[in-house]
Amino acid sequence: MPEKLDIVIVGSGPGGLAAGLLAERSAKSYVILEKGNNIMQGIIETYPKGKKVFPTIPKNYTDPFAVEEVKPPDEKVSVEQYIDQINSVAAKKNLKIKLNEQFKEISGAYPDYIIKTERESYFTKNIILAFGSNIPNELGVYGEAKTVARNIENGEDYIGINVLVIGGGNAAADVVSSLSKIKREANDTTSVYWAHIKEKFEINTDTARDLGEEMLLGGQIKILQRAVPKIGEVDADGVERLYIHQTTTSNVGNDLYMYQGMSFPMKNVIACIGTHGPAAIYDSLNLQQITCTGTICKIAKEGERLLMLSKHLETSSRGIYAIGGAISPSYMQIDEEGVIKETKHSNLIYTAVMDARTVIEKIVND
Repeated sequence: MPEKLDIVIVGSGPGGLAAGLLAERSAKSYVILEKGNNIMQGIIETYPKGKKVFPTIPKNYTDPFAVEEVKPPDEKVSVEQYIDQINSVAAKKNLKIKLNEQFKEISGAYPDYIIKTERESYFTKNIILAFGSNIPNELGVYGEAKTVARNIENGEDYIGINVLVIGGGNAAADVVSSLSKIKREANDTTSVYWAHIKEKFEINTDTARDLGEEMLLGGQIKILQRAVPKIGEVDADGVERLYIHQTTTSNVGNDLYMYQGMSFPMKNVIACIGTHGPAAIYDSLNLQQITCTGTICKIAKEGERLLMLSKHLETSSRGIYAIGGAISPSYMQIDEEGVIKETKHSNLIYTAVMDARTVIEKIVND
């Protein structure tokens, strides 16, 4: 049997690294497991190149960052610069991180858990699940799975073509800004169309500032409100296309309506319509989840299953915790009296770091 650790942390994003730094400060033995080749592999894979990273603090929060080393600089820096900062911190602090360790299963019970990866087994008292929530939601139209992108892998691939970005949040806004900048700097006059199913786009102040600056600099951004993806089809040339229509309609009589629509090759579409939690993983670990209904949930969608957590972010299995993106955009919180309510959880670096502090304080005080 391997040496028993106080904590095994699954995931090396901001929350996982903050937990490791706090465990180090508290003289708790730990290891951080990362499935990828790099620290913060999830951010590397999902953030557009050159995206600005901010130390955004949600409304109604006044506490400073719990772990200063993980805080992005106050001035605008790119995600690449932020990752360089984190790599420097990890090296300086000699954080105990194991790369290329794909989490597989957990066995045992508190305080004697065994967590297995494809390579090794780890014996531990506590487990912190910090692997993020990067399972993309689907548009639900024919052909999207194999052709519609979820983020920008190479922005230069979109030069010279009209691009459709779908989604009304920060991720979509980041992609729109990044693509517009790439096109503008290449003197490309084709447009970035930004479509959202609702009329209101919901982005934070920092993202809105970047987007506004790009528009002022002459970015070719065209906004499509109340635009609904309707049909995936193959045209006469064999090109798979996505048809969207705007729900502003005119009634021409006899139950006949006219819609305004546009059709884009699916390879020119990037869908940033949010992610959902890893419910299948939680099922495999026998962690309790609550299915959303109209009377219970206001943030999550009908039928979505949310992880149940205590105020200390402990799951239904003692000693197993979840933090950061793994529980965004909401989770079910149960209080001491057994009352359960949906709780909003912003998917921000700040939130993940504060989660790490909450959990480590609980572990230290147990």
